[in-house]
Amino acid sequence: MTQPSPLVITHRVAAFAGMTLITAFWTSTVLVELFGDPEAIARVKTIIALTIPVLVLSLATAGLTGRRLAQGWKSPIAAAKRKRTAIAAANAILILIPAAIFLAIRARAGQFDTGFYVVQGAELVAGAANLMLLIANARAGARLKSPRAA
Repeated sequence: MTQPSPLVITHRVAAFAGMTLITAFWTSTVLVELFGDPEAIARVKTIIALTIPVLVLSLATAGLTGRRLAQGWKSPIAAAKRKRTAIAAANAILILIPAAIFLAIRARAGQFDTGFYVVQGAELVAGAANLMLLIANARAGARLKSPRAA
């Protein structure tokens, strides 16, 4: 059995880190909304906003290494991964990052109004969608063993 290349290892670690952070953000949000007080909510929202650069770095690394690994691949599995990655990136840039910043600002100001909860709902839906896309990509990646994988 051959060892995975450093590029494959980097891709796997970065993708795992991104999925772990998204899961932690989503889970901590749900738990603090259900069981936390306004101070706890503000703390969680602030931590999420401050951790966005780590998430962006991990997902960008996973995307770039994935693109490099898939160079020249004609597989429909690889094509589907590229499409899901593009959707997840757009979702993060257009919804998740702005929502996280908005929610952190509002929570720190104690503004838990309708706007806060509408954006919170959108963030939870978008976060769950991204997590599902990344899980689908991980499963597809496990099936891709060679450039000729179907």
